[in-house]
Amino acid sequence: MKIKVIIHEAEEGGLWAEVPSIPGCMTQGDTYKELIENLYDAVEGCLSVEIDHSKIKPNDTIMELAF
Repeated sequence: MKIKVIIHEAEEGGLWAEVPSIPGCMTQGDTYKELIENLYDAVEGCLSVEIDHSKIKPNDTIMELAF
């Protein structure tokens, strides 16, 4: 999976980035290296959702897809 991000220079120094395809997903870093590492964590966190096990029926299947 490829996800486009927009990287901005922060007024106070460093960088920040937003992920337009995932509303509210953004992060910051002092360097590009730190920003990229933080982006992986931010995207993973934004895409992770907790499943309410009370809504899962006995015949349901939970599956994870990797792109």
